[in-house]
Amino acid sequence: MSSWLATGPLVHHRVTLRPIGIEDIGPLARVVGDPTRFRWSPGVPTDEDSARRYVESALASRVAYAVVDHTDGSIVGSTSFYDIDEPNRSACIGYTFYGERVQGTTVNPTAKYLLMRHAFEECGAVRLTWHTHEDNAQSRAAIAKLGASFEGLLRKHRRFGDGWRTTALYAMTDDEWPAARDRLVQRITD
Repeated sequence: MSSWLATGPLVHHRVTLRPIGIEDIGPLARVVGDPTRFRWSPGVPTDEDSARRYVESALASRVAYAVVDHTDGSIVGSTSFYDIDEPNRSACIGYTFYGERVQGTTVNPTAKYLLMRHAFEECGAVRLTWHTHEDNAQSRAAIAKLGASFEGLLRKHRRFGDGWRTTALYAMTDDEWPAARDRLVQRITD
């Protein structure tokens, strides 16, 4: 997907975000060990077929990245920009998942730091948003720790299984980024 936010690799300490490609299907199919941990995130790849669908959808509709852990060079997950609105300089960050071995480490905050720094400082974004299932406490806590503010619930916002999901909406503006950046840099370098 061509976009104002698209770029080559983004790198900081132990993490590289590089544009996702067809060659990532195999590695992404092996990231998730326990699919039940992702009950709030439909579409997380758990085998070759679902990884192919994930990558094809990412290439068609998002600016998606494979998340590479420098400690061993392996792909440990994926994250994306989506709902990209260049005229209004806004986008969402999401479609994020990580293997269990890197959950709770600095991988996710580093990946989000890279996306936010790129969007705000290099591309002139004024607003970034995050969506998650209202009941996904782990995701909501992680988003809040990034410095994003809870803005409310969007009822029947997305399809979810056989029904609809109420989405918790979080956002950060360019005015809030410098303070959030300083806290985040401290967090990922300690």
